[in-house]
Formats: sequence, structure tokens, C-alpha cells
Amino acid sequence: MNFHPAKFWEVTGERKVSCNLCRFHCLIADGQRGRCGVRENRDGALFTLVYGQSVAENVDPIEKKPLYHFHPGSRSLSLATVGCNLRCLYCQNYQISQFPLEHSGISGTKLLPEEVVRHAVESGSASIAYTYTEPTIFYEYAFDTAVKAKSAGIKNVFVTNGYTTTEALEAMAPYLDAANVDLKGFSDQAYREVTGASLNGVLDCLRDYRRLGIWLEVTTLVIPGHNDSKDELCEIAAFIANELGRDVPWHISAFYPTYKMLDRPPTPVSTLYLALDIGRQAGLNYVYLGNVNDPGAGDTICPGCGETVIRRNGLRFVEMALTDNSCNHCHYEISGVALHG
Repeated sequence: MNFHPAKFWEVTGERKVSCNLCRFHCLIADGQRGRCGVRENRDGALFTLVYGQSVAENVDPIEKKPLYHFHPGSRSLSLATVGCNLRCLYCQNYQISQFPLEHSGISGTKLLPEEVVRHAVESGSASIAYTYTEPTIFYEYAFDTAVKAKSAGIKNVFVTNGYTTTEALEAMAPYLDAANVDLKGFSDQAYREVTGASLNGVLDCLRDYRRLGIWLEVTTLVIPGHNDSKDELCEIAAFIANELGRDVPWHISAFYPTYKMLDRPPTPVSTLYLALDIGRQAGLNYVYLGNVNDPGAGDTICPGCGETVIRRNGLRFVEMALTDNSCNHCHYEISGVALHG
């Protein structure tokens, strides 16, 4: 077992520690692990078990994160370890996210931060994405990698469930360039039942991302009978528009039965288009559909003139009609990072 000193914890009793990395604030007795399964109390000190233990390393298009307004068309080296602090019943990566809870030991291949950065440079990646599982739970690994990546001119992005504490996010902010945060619904009871987390914790984390100036995009997986009511979709859209900003992209994704949620049907395309209309009516400038093959569902439309300024085929970048973030047709400034023609 690989033990590496953890950040963001305090002694709260005799050989007990409080982990303050995520908003669960686990109280961990000696010899026990936190909710994520990868942070362990040993003799009154907290350690991470996944530092440098990569369970996945792939070069993906940045659009797969999904990030549509951050260096579109670029490559992102994607990195993960086992473990997660949420228990999403529909997790598509449950084999690795729930591994520490369902198996003995910690799976992974040794890959140190400097090696990750070297691989990013060699692959021509513009960024490193901490993704697939929850980057918060391998924070120390991600942090050290992000610091080295920044020095090498490589950007850093989180694909996250949005449950990091303010303190931890503020420490990462100087090295974190963008994030896609899951907003899984707008009912606290449903959030707790399906993920174990609280809605307010996620909303507060989203506000932190916006306040810290990290480029932000939001994804909602629309699940029939769970979060697909018109009222709930309206609440999500209104929150993004009013509290995060009309220029924050909203990705609306289709659900397919998986893991422990096999009793729901796939999301009807009509529901996705209802959500898209709701987002636009709420004043959101950039709304996208995911997990569908409909032409134009992932295209960026200029809010100024209605012309297509970034064309995509699924998750593949095709072409762009922008010059220095401005629409080539009407010169409206499209929000985002490095939207070059």
C-alpha cells in the first residue's frame, strides 16, 4: 500500500481525524478510511492511498469532458485513480470509482506527476483533465501534477461532482484553468437518495468556482422519473443563468440504464429538447445536448446573429468561424478560453 501525507485534515479526538477535503467532512477513526475509500487514518494522521497510482490515462478530445468553450479542438491527457466520494447509482465508471469499496487493495499503475506532464507534452495535449472518477479524492496527486503542468505551459481541468470544500478549491485555483461540474438535479432529497450528497453543497461549490474565476461549464444527466420534470429543469436553468451567468454553458445529457439504476428507460429525445428550450428561455446563451447523435446538438450558435460558429460531429470538433473569440459573421464576442479561428 502506498501511503502519502494527505492535505486538509485536523485532529478531532484521540487518534481521530476530520478530513476537510470534501463537503462530507468525514470523521475517521484510527485504522479506518473515509467515505471515498482512499484516505486512511494511521495513528492519528491522514494519508492518501492513491498518490501516483493511475488507473486510467488516455488522450481525449477536450469536447469529451465535455468542455466546449475551452481550447476547442484540442487534446487533453485524461488521468484518474480509483475512488469516489459519491455513490451515484448510475455511475458509468463504477468499476474504478467504487473499486476501493467493492474490492480489497488499491488498483493502479505507478505514474508520478512529472511523468504525467511529460506524457501530456509528448502527446501534444493542451491540458491535463483530472476525470473519470472524482479528482477531489486524489487531490494531492492532482495538485502536484497541476503545479508541474502549469510550469510546462499545460492547462489543468477538473471534471467533477462539485463537492470540494472552499478551502481546498481555493488552494487549487491558481493552477486550475477550467472545470465541468455535474449538477445532477435540483431536489435535495433526490440528490441524497441517488448520490449521497446534498444539493446545497454542490450549489455552494459551483458558486466557489464562479467566484474564483475558473472557466466553468455545467452538465446535467437527465434521468426519467428522477430529475426530468419541467419544474426541476426550470430550476436548474434559472440557477445557472441567475447565479453563475448566462454565458456558462449547460450540457444536457441523455441517460442510459447502468450500474444500479436499471429500472429507468433511456431519456427520450423529446425530453432533451424540452430542457434545451427551457435553458434558452431562461436566458442561457449556450445549451448543448449530449449522448445523442442529432445534427447540430453540439454546435455553438452565436447569440448575436444565430449563425453556427463552432461545428461539431458528436464529440469531434469540425470547424470554427471565430477570430479571437469573435463571431466572423457579426463580431459578437463568444464567451470562452482560446476560441481561435
